[in-house]
Amino acid sequence: MRIVACNGFGLEKEKSNSPEDFFNRSVIQYIKDGEEKTLNVLYLRYFDEMVTLWTPYPANPLFKSPNRDIYMADIIAMVCLFKDPSLVNRKRIYINAEKELAGYFENIDFEKLEKVFISIDQAKPYDIESHVDYYIQS
Repeated sequence: MRIVACNGFGLEKEKSNSPEDFFNRSVIQYIKDGEEKTLNVLYLRYFDEMVTLWTPYPANPLFKSPNRDIYMADIIAMVCLFKDPSLVNRKRIYINAEKELAGYFENIDFEKLEKVFISIDQAKPYDIESHVDYYIQS
């Protein structure tokens, strides 16, 4: 699998009575078996406050790549895809349970995630041999 891009952003209200401003979207674009795919993860914005529980980082932004600050919303789709390879067959998922999102972060190797972001932010797609390479081996 080749990671092409990974970004996150907060949704904004389109109508005054819509709840969209309570959600973030994390998007990862990748190439698998010669086909370009995108996974969209919609999740409660409140989960961004859990950064210290699920990551080794003290706050948002989590870290810097050469061209930008990387926030929780930027990494969630990548973390989900690495943790659950069956998501390559999905276009979107919705996470509204804290426990579910916390499970995706278990044993993730954040140093390796940083390397992926540094590469893709320099317009160099990043090749992933195996999703298991992104777990901390106990």
